[in-house]
Amino acid sequence: MAAPAAERHDGFQLGTQRVVQMDGRRLVRVGARPTFFQYIRDLWRFRHFLWYDSQSRVSSQNNLDSMGRVWMVVNPLLQAAIYLTLFGIILETSRGVVNFIGYLIIGVLTFRFITGAVTSASNSIAGNQRVVQSFNFPRAALPISAAVRELFATVPVFVVMAILVLVIGDFHIPGAISTDVSLSWHWLLFFPVIALALMVMTGLGLILARMVNAHNDVKHLVSIGTRIWFYTSAVIFSVDRFAEAGADWVTPIMHHNPAFCVLDIIRDAWLYDGWGEPYRWIVLAAWGVGAMLFGLWFFWRGEETYGRER
Repeated sequence: MAAPAAERHDGFQLGTQRVVQMDGRRLVRVGARPTFFQYIRDLWRFRHFLWYDSQSRVSSQNNLDSMGRVWMVVNPLLQAAIYLTLFGIILETSRGVVNFIGYLIIGVLTFRFITGAVTSASNSIAGNQRVVQSFNFPRAALPISAAVRELFATVPVFVVMAILVLVIGDFHIPGAISTDVSLSWHWLLFFPVIALALMVMTGLGLILARMVNAHNDVKHLVSIGTRIWFYTSAVIFSVDRFAEAGADWVTPIMHHNPAFCVLDIIRDAWLYDGWGEPYRWIVLAAWGVGAMLFGLWFFWRGEETYGRER
């Protein structure tokens, strides 16, 4: 029996063969960079991934250690004790600083969050090449998730920090000045300050993530840069130390340093019952918005380069 004849109708061939015409105008190249605003919308659609990825990775940290997540609190506390002994007591950097113990606790524990967020975000692309190569998603989700994850991991540290500042923040040590530390509404300023700090760290992390992905050696410069940042943010001594040493030119630089602004506002609210200098808020807000916008744009410009074999 003869095969039925093929019948053509509106672009389809019916019978023994079938040909389908497709509209390819809406197809895009795999890995193509979308427009900037479309990229922002795509990131917003991945907000649940950012949240759950950050929480799950924090929960899995230190699982192999017998003390588990306790080390998240113990490590920075041991660092603060070492700095107190070396700088506060032996080198007497506590001179002229009111409530030096609280001053040091806030500086060390908060700056640990700042550097942790920047470092984690900067390594997020280079350290997750298989994920980047295997799945289609806005790559900026990885640095943002790394910064948010560091915030979640630091929450227990911040709780311990608040308790220590309230209990021993005004403890008197030789050569230092002490005033009473009490809980007040000013302590709530911590939350908007940390939110702005997270924006700054995320923006810097996005910039560095693209640079580290392009040149792996940059991660070593990030490590050196965070160490320099530590000593130029008044973490363990007062900014007046530079003026006393004749380096007056450092003071205006520090006043425009976002990390210094974060520490100064928290210290003023928790130790001295103040609101923080208005200029500190202006500088920190400008850094937060500027770093976030520029970081997203800079990272988006390199979207098509992530995941390439090097």
